Amino acid sequence: MAAQSIPATEFMAAIRAAGVQDVVLVPDTHQRTLLDLLMAAEDIRTVHCSTEDEAIAVSAGLIIGGRRPLMQIQHAGLYACVNNLRGVGLDGRFPIVMLIGLLGRDPELAPREDGGSMVRLAEPLLETLGVPSRLLDGVDDLHYVSEAFDEAEAREGPVALLVGATTS
Repeated sequence: MAAQSIPATEFMAAIRAAGVQDVVLVPDTHQRTLLDLLMAAEDIRTVHCSTEDEAIAVSAGLIIGGRRPLMQIQHAGLYACVNNLRGVGLDGRFPIVMLIGLLGRDPELAPREDGGSMVRLAEPLLETLGVPSRLLDGVDDLHYVSEAFDEAEAREGPVALLVGATTS
């Protein structure tokens, strides 16, 4: 089944239902409509970061402060922050939930079958690091947002949510 665009309003409802207080982001054009809603929201604070390494550190700091952040990045950023993800997220045992856009993915193909290496290797990279991931390929997958927070807290470590198609 092909990946379907998730409407930003429904994505926002899932984020609110998960109790997210802050979204720490390095802007991702794949999730532009969602980002527009997040930045306009008065009940969820957005924290803009320059790099994904910074986003991991800020997310960890917010968790220490008792907040519930969601880290939003693009797949290229996943590759860029592997060392901080390992050191802070895994070794530091921080329950960071990452929303990762698979920019450029062919929605007709499973990510592992995609022609672009950034998409094709994202899930295997997360598996190598021992980071559980869930693919958000349509509205029916939005239950994974709340579940990711529960899983991250239970395992005391990061969990990734991969956004399979551009948000609408």
